[in-house]
Amino acid sequence: MPNDPNLDDTPQSSREGRAHPVPTGATAATATGRGTRREIVAWAMYDWANSAYSTLLITVLYFYISTLFPSPEHKDAAFPVVYLGETVVQGPVVYAWGIGLSMLVAAILSPIVGALADARANKRLWFRSTALAGALLGTTIGLISPHSPWLVLGCFVLASFCFELSFGFYNSFLPEIADEITMNRVSSWGFAAGYIGGGVVLAMALGLMTAGDRLGLDSLSARMRASLVLMGCWWALFSMPAIWILRDRGRPRSSAVGFRAAAHQAVGEVATTLGHIRQFQSLAWFLIGFLFYNDAVQTVLTQSSAFAEKEIGLNVRQLIPVILMIQFVSMPGALAVGWLADKIGQKQALYLCLAVWVALLSFSWWVTTENEFWIMGAVVALVMGGIQSVSRSIMGVMTPANRTAEFFGFYNLSSKATSFIGPFTFGLVIHLTGSARLAILSLLAQLIIGWLLVSRVNIARGRADAIRASEATTQ
Repeated sequence: MPNDPNLDDTPQSSREGRAHPVPTGATAATATGRGTRREIVAWAMYDWANSAYSTLLITVLYFYISTLFPSPEHKDAAFPVVYLGETVVQGPVVYAWGIGLSMLVAAILSPIVGALADARANKRLWFRSTALAGALLGTTIGLISPHSPWLVLGCFVLASFCFELSFGFYNSFLPEIADEITMNRVSSWGFAAGYIGGGVVLAMALGLMTAGDRLGLDSLSARMRASLVLMGCWWALFSMPAIWILRDRGRPRSSAVGFRAAAHQAVGEVATTLGHIRQFQSLAWFLIGFLFYNDAVQTVLTQSSAFAEKEIGLNVRQLIPVILMIQFVSMPGALAVGWLADKIGQKQALYLCLAVWVALLSFSWWVTTENEFWIMGAVVALVMGGIQSVSRSIMGVMTPANRTAEFFGFYNLSSKATSFIGPFTFGLVIHLTGSARLAILSLLAQLIIGWLLVSRVNIARGRADAIRASEATTQ
């Protein structure tokens, strides 16, 4: 087993100069049939599909929720101010807490349903169900009357929950269609496809916002609702290639038992994995560090609209072009970080992304104009997909081949276990101080803590642990 901590940063290019070993462990699923080009394209298309939700979530959906739960000072609001007891429920707070709730529930369930999917070798079924349910709920948000704000909120929370679960199953297919040689590139291609797809659907939403009157959409509310219907339909339509083409490569371990017994077994396997986490020390350090820095990154992404509205005064029409720019700049950014990870190593590429994020959050205190927000957005775009892509590829390399859904369930747990804290805290700081600027800076400490934790990760050792665990299970 490799023990040299420097081995985990061996650049991909130096490995390619040697004969490729027979894939084992994290790449065993591809030993008899690595993912075909058709499978890789279909897999990446789901990033293209669900990006409709992630991009319109932080633009149109944020402002739509804000109109349904306006502040008391909005005397001309189209809908009445909503009270929870004696307290006014404001849009930014409802939005942040809604995302936080969906992330919390998804975090708790992800490892369990992941282990269940592995045991029954049916993660494709779970993926299909959560993806299509999320798309249907997203469409429903736009079809519900805006005079039923709590019903809209319920669909919003459930759609976000399905989005989070589906992404966990989607990620778990990565080690089955890519090996350690291609992991960085395939992961970055998925994010690149997502940014292009998100940009296209966002441009279509911008068209509805600016020229919706020609389609009979006279009010801003009607245009936003039409954009949300577009979001759900896009998500469903472009999910189809992944739903139909991707297949489970593992063999069922408990197909003969009923669902309840299999679920009980899955919970037991998750508990066993947690009890023996010391067997996967590098993976454990990575997941804990990822928990901290990813929470900060995701909170910035989901709450950027609140910052733009409250601190700079941007409205939905002004914000959409900024997010549109970010989507298209993020595509080459994700590919560049994937290429960089091959050249300098995954860990060093991750360090570079974290350094840029720390600088961005520090700089946000001085951002006061629309032009400065555009500049900050462009820099965010360069590392936004990169940090997610390289994190996913690191996880894929250290994952046992026959337990991908379970381990990516832990990855989803790590990415969401405290992610409800970020949005909840963000909403609380806004509620108490009225300042989104202070809320943004509160995330800086999480980034630094996460950086310190992942510095203890030895990727080569984690890869060896995955190989050993996979071989032990198959014997």
